[in-house]
Amino acid sequence: MKADGDKDAPVVADHTRSSKRTERLRRRVAWMYYIEEMTQSAIAEALDIGRVSVVRLLSEARGLGEVRITVSREAGELAGLEIKLQDAYQIAEVLISPLSSADADPTAAIAAATGYYVSDLLRPNMKIGLGWGRTLIASLNYMTERAIPGLSVVSLVGGVTRVLRINPAEFAWQFARAYQADCLLIAAPAIVDSVATKQALIERCGLAEIYAFSNSLDAIVVGVGAITPSATINLLGLLKPSERDEVMALGAVGDILCNMFDARGRLIDHSVNARVMSAPIESIAAAPLRILAAGGPQKIAAIAGAIALMRPTTLITDEVTGAALLARRPAA
Repeated sequence: MKADGDKDAPVVADHTRSSKRTERLRRRVAWMYYIEEMTQSAIAEALDIGRVSVVRLLSEARGLGEVRITVSREAGELAGLEIKLQDAYQIAEVLISPLSSADADPTAAIAAATGYYVSDLLRPNMKIGLGWGRTLIASLNYMTERAIPGLSVVSLVGGVTRVLRINPAEFAWQFARAYQADCLLIAAPAIVDSVATKQALIERCGLAEIYAFSNSLDAIVVGVGAITPSATINLLGLLKPSERDEVMALGAVGDILCNMFDARGRLIDHSVNARVMSAPIESIAAAPLRILAAGGPQKIAAIAGAIALMRPTTLITDEVTGAALLARRPAA
């Protein structure tokens, strides 16, 4: 248990990112105290904060009108869903973004939460690996540009042959530029034609350094793709129609960094996985901080499988997806 002085710094009103994190913590404390009827000492132990901090956060929640007899409806529902998902999937932190309606596109909401969260997470001398996708690209709009000394960024997967907004290399480069960081790229297609080509690129074309770098990452940020005809990986032509049919027949429901996996989080035994130019899944799954950002009705099975595969420390999604994930919680 950390002392209060070590754990909680004063919240600066105009510091948006710190304010967001404090707001989430305040909602959780209020939920645990008023709804779950936990003692203040139990809450402090569960959240690894001081008891004085619990008292302060409860007082702030009451003063802000988030608590009357119970937690206010919107704050309570989202905080409750976050806590239930944390327990169901054994994830340290879940961030749920509200949606305007059940059928709204969750991309912008998840991107905003991801941008604020990741921007607040960055520290000097950190090594961070990045995935790709529409949500992660959109998250750049919500990050605070600033110089972070010693920050190193690596794109965890190769690129595409056409210049598109969702090119993995473009995302990593823009991210690195925003923080004046060093940037490493896998200068190869995301999926190559053979295992021999992959080995040659790694061993003879200077990519071994990048693969070695992926073994010492402090954090990763990745999205999840679904194996559907409208999925980005198919729209970009990274998978042939015949390959898509084959991996689906083997049970594939989604991909992380173009690596196909099934609903239980197991990598599919297919040649396409052996030809992906990405950092090894085993390496990035070993990073201390693993942020998974994804949502949407077509991705429920894929996100559940990705959780089993990556064991994220933080899941960022929307309230509709969160409820669907909770409904299909893994078996005990």
